Amino acid sequence: MMVIGSRGSQLALWQARHIAAKLAEHGVETRIEIIKTTGDKITDVPLAQAGGKGLFTKEIEEPLIAGTIDLAVHSLKDVPADLPSGLMLAAFPEREEPRDALIGRPLSQLREGSRIGTSSLRRAAQLKALGRGILIETLRGNVDTRLRKLDEGRYDAIVLAAAGLRRLGWSDRVAELLPVEIMCPAVGQGSLAIETRQDGGAAAELIRGLDHTETRKAVTAERALLASLGGGCQVPIGGHAILHAGEVHLRAIVASPGGERIVRGELSGADPTEVGSELGRRLLKQGAREILDEVYAA
Repeated sequence: MMVIGSRGSQLALWQARHIAAKLAEHGVETRIEIIKTTGDKITDVPLAQAGGKGLFTKEIEEPLIAGTIDLAVHSLKDVPADLPSGLMLAAFPEREEPRDALIGRPLSQLREGSRIGTSSLRRAAQLKALGRGILIETLRGNVDTRLRKLDEGRYDAIVLAAAGLRRLGWSDRVAELLPVEIMCPAVGQGSLAIETRQDGGAAAELIRGLDHTETRKAVTAERALLASLGGGCQVPIGGHAILHAGEVHLRAIVASPGGERIVRGELSGADPTEVGSELGRRLLKQGAREILDEVYAA
């Protein structure tokens, strides 16, 4: 029996059960082990202020390394560019919708002074850059908690990943899917990542059958961008790759937290890793290095 490590949130458990169901189709029995992470325990401050990498993955990776679980299911956007020694991302199932969604009101109805809930520096910076005088207020918690806070009238709108809403059956709550030109998604957003040990064991072999080639190419470019920029998961970096005519096309942004400056770039090519790495280098030369230094110094 394969043991799957997962966070205990409603969305994380949906993701773990989804992978368990896929493995069951191949005759593999599984059990889900719920593990609480640092990111789950920090509920009173924005994640960017909590610092460090792997806020949602570290405590799951420890039993994976120890061998008490066989695989871990993550939201890829929570996985740092650098993995612990001995671990690998064995599969990326087919990606869900990668864009961000506004819930409550569409962008056209948000005026000066509108209160928007998000805990993401990336989302906040891009909203501020619109120059509409939108007020950004911290919003933490699981998806259902965030929706409840919106329904209680604490915000005029909130921003969430469309993928999570779709997976939990709340697509009808979406007021608007934000175009990537306005709101560049987080690296890996909408994609799941299945992490295993690099020991050539049964788990890695079984999981490879769940890998989706196009998704792997797209997220490989995005994660190469993140690695090139030296960014963690909680910094204002966006990356969105698509495949077109056999090539990877990558769009990326690095934003100052206040939205005063956004460095943007796009690049296409056949090699996903090279596309991501090269675009990262170009953005650093264009001013992204200064922005990231300010973020880390804050």
